[in-house]
Formats: sequence, C-alpha cells, structure tokens
Amino acid sequence: MIQLRIVPVTPFEQNCTILWCDRSRKAAVVDPGGDLGRIYSAVAELGVTVEKILITHGHIDHAGGAAKLARELKVPIEGPQEEDRFWIAGMPQQSKMFGFPDVESFEPDRWLREGDTVTVGEETLRVIHAPGHTPGHVVFFHPEARLALVGDVLFAGSIGRTDFPRGDHAGLIRSIREKLFPLGDDVNFVPGHGPMSTFGDERESNPYVGDYA
Repeated sequence: MIQLRIVPVTPFEQNCTILWCDRSRKAAVVDPGGDLGRIYSAVAELGVTVEKILITHGHIDHAGGAAKLARELKVPIEGPQEEDRFWIAGMPQQSKMFGFPDVESFEPDRWLREGDTVTVGEETLRVIHAPGHTPGHVVFFHPEARLALVGDVLFAGSIGRTDFPRGDHAGLIRSIREKLFPLGDDVNFVPGHGPMSTFGDERESNPYVGDYA
C-alpha cells in the first residue's frame, strides 16, 4: 500500500510529500520546494529509497529544490504538464520575486498529461490535468488508497489563487468540480498548504467551490 509523510518546506510552509510503497520501500518526493535538509532527514528516518521526483506545478515553493535534489540523488523528475514550462524556465526570476535563495530551472525527464500514470515502487497513481492555478497543474490520485495530492488546486476551506500569469478562475472551478469531486467524497487529499481534508468535506462546506457556493 502507499504511505505518506508530509514535510513542510520553504517560508510558505508548502506541503512537500514523501510517498512510498511499503512493499518495496521505494519512494517519490512530491513538490520539493526547498529546505532539502528537512527532506533528507525525513527520508533517512523513514528508511526509504527515493527513486523519482514528482511535480504538481511550476511555482517555486513547489519546484524550487527539484533540480538540486534530482542531481544529488541521480533520480528523474516527472511532471508537471508542459503548459507550465514557462514557470519552470523562469525559476531564477521567481526566486528574486518571492525573496527565495537562488534556484535552478530544469527540464523534467517526463512531462505528464491527462490519463498518464506514474509509479512509486509497486504502486500506481493516475495523473489528472487540473489547470486553473497554473495552466500545467497536475494532480496525483491513488484510487486504492483513496488519496489525492492536489497541489494548489484545492485547500481545506479554500481554493488556489488565479491572479498569476495564465491563471484561470473559471478553469480552476471546472477542474475541481468536474475532475476532482467526481473521484468520490471519501477521497482524502493533501493540499499544497495547510491541513488535509476530503472532497466530501469540501463539497459540503467550502465557500468557494462547495455544492452550495
């Protein structure tokens, strides 16, 4: 079965997630935005072997540490969808804009698309293209565990910002209501920031995208 550990990183307290397969002990680091020392410490404590990096979208707090981590661990980067290429190419400019240490841009080893799958050890996750916060944002969904890693698409009680370049508020709402909520009310999700929630809880009470919004 798939397991997870959330490791908050960067001044934005971004939820970097270590996902691992409990049979193989192989792991993926999802959205290593920075603070690589914290990530390395968690990996060592868990006793897992990182085999890849997964990226939901190209914002610096989610992807700023990816290039360095991939180089140091000699592992590939998968994701996001290619429409976020301009965000990743502009990573050095993002670091100046948000007051982050200098970071590197990178070319993922694999751009992801709607309907693709990614593996973590012996486990398989579906890739869902969920634009709105950024045009190339993807979500990783593990059907058996009823678990989704949604990046900055949806939060407990809120939704992602759409005031960045190529943000799309209407598109974000469609991504949530037409692609995420139909996965099931029982799906637990890890947002890019803040506590976990379920799609059912958000349908019931989220003031921006719930059933009664």
